[in-house]
Amino acid sequence: MHFAPDTEDILGFIVTLGNTVAGASRSGADEIGTPAQLTGLLDTHGYTGRFDRDERELAEVHRVRTQLRHVWSLDRDAAAVEVNAMLRQTRALPQLVRHDALDWHLHASEDDEPLAERILSEASLAFVDVIRSDEMTRLRTCGAPDCEGIFVDLSRNGSKRFCSVRCGNRVNMIAFRERAAADSA
Repeated sequence: MHFAPDTEDILGFIVTLGNTVAGASRSGADEIGTPAQLTGLLDTHGYTGRFDRDERELAEVHRVRTQLRHVWSLDRDAAAVEVNAMLRQTRALPQLVRHDALDWHLHASEDDEPLAERILSEASLAFVDVIRSDEMTRLRTCGAPDCEGIFVDLSRNGSKRFCSVRCGNRVNMIAFRERAAADSA
């Protein structure tokens, strides 16, 4: 499955942002608990525009992170309702832009808008593509029982079940040990 490159980039960012929560992060802690950690995440993903780098901005991004994780879990019709609300809330006005090393792609807000609003509007556009393509089933939660990670399945056959190789290996090892124990009993 392939979406437009900017859609895939934003979906990847949503996954990374969504997986910074305590139950989904590798460390087990909130991985954007400080403005400096948030700045590191934004730098890694090449986010541009206004950054206040303060506690208020961090709290707003945490709120948006929760909202995006919620949309990730919805069926197509419910997601469309939520995405429409997000588009209205952010007054999204899609525009083609080109900056840095990036070719033409969509932005839905001005660079001087607050960070949380920009994240929400950009995510809304990515969700629009997913919904219009009838591919909400590609937005998944990890199949490992002890993980709350999210991921986007871009594989051809849509069979990915885990947020990482680590989770897949862990689940497979547990199943192997259970089979081995049953065989030896």
